[in-house]
Amino acid sequence: MSTPAEVDPDDLRFADPDNPYLVDPDTAFADVSTLDADAAAAEAALLRAAVREHDYRYYARNDPLIADRTYDALFARLETLEDAFDLDAADSPTRRVGGGTLDALDTVAHAAPMLSIDQSGEADDVREFDARVRRAVGDVAYSCEPKFDGLSVEVVYEDGRYVQAATRGDGREGDDVTEQVRTIRSVPERLGGDPPAELAVRGEVFMPRDAFHDHNAERVERGEEPFANPRNAAAGTLRQLDLDAVAERPLDCFFYDVLGWDDGEARDDDGLAPSHPDTHLAELDALRSFGLHVNDRAELAADVEAAIDYRDRLAEEREALNYEIDGVVIKVNDRAACERLGTKARSYRWAFAYKFPARHEVTTVERIVVQVGRTGRLTPVAILDAVDVGGVTVSRATLHNPDEIESLGVNVGDEVRVKRAGDVIPQVAEVVTSNSDAPYAFPDACPACGSDVERDGPLAFCPNGLACPAQAERAVVHYASRGGLDIEGLGEESVEQLREAGLVETLPDLYRLHERRGELVALEGWGETSADNLLREIDASREPDLAEFLAALGIHEVGGATARNLARHFGTFDAVRDAAVAELVEVDDIGETVAHTVRDFFETEQNARVIDDLLDYVDPQPDDTDAGDALDGLTFVFTGSLSTSRSVAQEVVEAHGASATSSVSGNTDYLVVGDSPGTSKREDAAAADVPEIDEAAFADLLAERGVAWPPDGEA
Repeated sequence: MSTPAEVDPDDLRFADPDNPYLVDPDTAFADVSTLDADAAAAEAALLRAAVREHDYRYYARNDPLIADRTYDALFARLETLEDAFDLDAADSPTRRVGGGTLDALDTVAHAAPMLSIDQSGEADDVREFDARVRRAVGDVAYSCEPKFDGLSVEVVYEDGRYVQAATRGDGREGDDVTEQVRTIRSVPERLGGDPPAELAVRGEVFMPRDAFHDHNAERVERGEEPFANPRNAAAGTLRQLDLDAVAERPLDCFFYDVLGWDDGEARDDDGLAPSHPDTHLAELDALRSFGLHVNDRAELAADVEAAIDYRDRLAEEREALNYEIDGVVIKVNDRAACERLGTKARSYRWAFAYKFPARHEVTTVERIVVQVGRTGRLTPVAILDAVDVGGVTVSRATLHNPDEIESLGVNVGDEVRVKRAGDVIPQVAEVVTSNSDAPYAFPDACPACGSDVERDGPLAFCPNGLACPAQAERAVVHYASRGGLDIEGLGEESVEQLREAGLVETLPDLYRLHERRGELVALEGWGETSADNLLREIDASREPDLAEFLAALGIHEVGGATARNLARHFGTFDAVRDAAVAELVEVDDIGETVAHTVRDFFETEQNARVIDDLLDYVDPQPDDTDAGDALDGLTFVFTGSLSTSRSVAQEVVEAHGASATSSVSGNTDYLVVGDSPGTSKREDAAAADVPEIDEAAFADLLAERGVAWPPDGEA
């Protein structure tokens, strides 16, 4: 196969130019059952290389070769092959999808100290830093780059393979976040190019602004507190012990410093390895060539005045960036000079952070409105006399909840300080001048439907459920989203248009659109084709899987995983709907709080009316999994080929109360070993003292507990 015109072989880091999955890949894959082990292994190797290359092109080069949908198809195929043929690979891109829960965060030592950087918002302090540098090593040039507002981490590679990640901690040691960082797709599992044998790099984990907004919107819709800013979101995510939750959050990482570079050769007089680049900007180029995500805004400044100009230019461009920065970092570019300058007890002598001014201004609260979310949560928002805050015109600021209003003592007419110091969501920081007699009186009735407001700690809710117009509109959006029944053509704007036209007010109205097709066709931007496409999509949702239907209803705290557990445990929608709290807490991962939430949702009279109406059009398909408990408390891992597929084996044990995981841990009870097993799971089992059993012993174990193996029709 000739090299595709779109790919320069010199640009490739992880794949050969003739890899068929680089450009215009054919995603009409052969059925897995037609492949033998060798063919599957060969295809998986090509897919791993291609996925690594696509990650590199997307994150490090910002120059993707394929569309996101095509990438997803390649990734899914790789997962299928690895699962079907037990093709374990420690550095496979599929290791990024999370899975499992850690017991705690261990503490690990850094490869080299992660020191802080002296900082100031005054130009004269930057000039003083320059004077100290020149007194010590003479005239120098500076590398300048954004100062990212995220969470600093050290990532270690050995022989080009990812081995460890840790937070900064106290600079000498930090929390081990190896598995959390592994889920970040811009952090490669394997380096390309020609990296040193041992490489420790410093990076900043962050959440892009657009992804932060989307994620916060989802949190608010679920009735959760939104993150105050992207930095809090990133920091909170990395310290999560639930790896599935980490993998679902849209984190990214920029790499910007070398902490350790060992190529196995003797170091020079300045303590640098022979292959170590001699300037900081050359270091960044090297990291980029290895496939690491490096920011593209770094520049060389001939002197300190040029560095100050760089900071001023970046301050003007700050708001256009898709990541948060709070200043710039100015570093001596020559690495030998940096080594001679050395460090102080807690900071580097060769770097200085020139900070931006804090983003806050004083303005007046013109009015306070209360917004209603999909779960009924009421959020107060201050409408402000528009003011420029750090280059952004701010006219609205969140007040979070009724308790926050009481704490601030804020009301209409007050002069308040609004801040955006690293915050994407403007907030009222304090009342500067009170022009009111008392704090704003939070309404006792929902502004959308008039129902009496209920309080849950600091939060306020409308209890009217799906009968509340504001909640109903958001419920329709969620019902049609990917997290619900995935009804194409029903996005937020479409639903709002249908509501304003009086066509859709509650969920059942979707299924009555057939009766009003003429009105739908007449809407601006629709027409015959788009209307019929939407109606076909709606028809296709009339017999959803039970788990998907439960998730689509938008019950607070019931996402996809909880919905699947409910469906598996109860089997039918009526059984879930009628379940008492005592029965709900018997479901995996459901505690008292979620159980009461589910019970309250179905007991709310307004919700019950809407659901009864909806069930005239929708027939959730029962989950026919036998939700027995004969294997309750056991955890199995499968490797090798069994008399039936591993997916069937997993379904059987899960149907009888056991767990089936993809990797061995100290919580695993049995590793079931079939024909031609992989080695990694067996090595992990030996290390964790997990017993191995073959398929015959597995069948005996199940038979002792009244479970047939192999299941009927699968022998």
